[in-house]
Amino acid sequence: MVSVTMKDLLEAGVHFGHQTRRWNPKMKEYIFGARNGIYIIDLQKTVRKLREALAFVHELAASGGTVLFVGTKRQAQEVVAEEAARCGLYHVNQRWLGGTLTNFATIRKSLTRLRELEEMAGGERVAHLTKKEAARLEKERERLDKALMGIKTMEGLPQALFVVDPQKEKIAVAEANKLGIPVIAIVDTNCDPEPIQFPIPGNDDAIRAIKLFAGKFADAILEGRGLWEAVRREREAEAEKRAAAGVQNIAERVRAREARREKLRAQAQAARGGRGRGPGPSRGPRQGGEGGSEAPVVAADEPSAAE
Repeated sequence: MVSVTMKDLLEAGVHFGHQTRRWNPKMKEYIFGARNGIYIIDLQKTVRKLREALAFVHELAASGGTVLFVGTKRQAQEVVAEEAARCGLYHVNQRWLGGTLTNFATIRKSLTRLRELEEMAGGERVAHLTKKEAARLEKERERLDKALMGIKTMEGLPQALFVVDPQKEKIAVAEANKLGIPVIAIVDTNCDPEPIQFPIPGNDDAIRAIKLFAGKFADAILEGRGLWEAVRREREAEAEKRAAAGVQNIAERVRAREARREKLRAQAQAARGGRGRGPGPSRGPRQGGEGGSEAPVVAADEPSAAE
């Protein structure tokens, strides 16, 4: 299981919140105090909340679930893209397109269109277009690629969102809540933690803090997916074994059936051969004296007694 310590959080500056004049009262329970006009986040609660979220993500990944990384603020864009790519999952680090989750059917059409434009760009069809048409298609491809780059391979809705600064990503959080998709988010002292299923109090502005959180979640996903892959391979091996056993059973049944048929053919052939070697046609009863004895034969040239 991915580990996290107070020292890691302190070194990354996770404990620094916003200025005291910029805060959300709903974050009060996660605030340790204030220093020089800046709120200090209670890192003990951060550690506890982070471990809960990591355990959830680990279990989700171990069951084959997917996570969408969301961070469109300047400090988060590069980190979100890198860590999502490292664990082989999806990300949004440019402007969030309204309906990315709630209207995913339309997003899927845009993804299909993007793939078509990419195929055209590398094919011969572009050569038959005018310069104006080719430029228009290239502009469309660049626009779609910029907006959808991180979700090109996403075939369906994710099972969870990891969000950097839910205050900025309100639309993404609202769409996830509408669909019942759990949200894991770094919540700074100016955020509302209520719409977040797994709030992690921490600094969402420092690049080191964002990298720490995103990296830990990527590690948990990789670890969980490793277990999932192991289980999947084990299940596939078991299925192959059952299939092989099934084929062997079928072969044995076929051989047994053929043996029975061969035995029946041999018995039938033996029966036909026995009838061919049986006794000839029976003779009629002998005529003559008593007891069916045969009458004496008299020669034609011998004189009878009367003569």
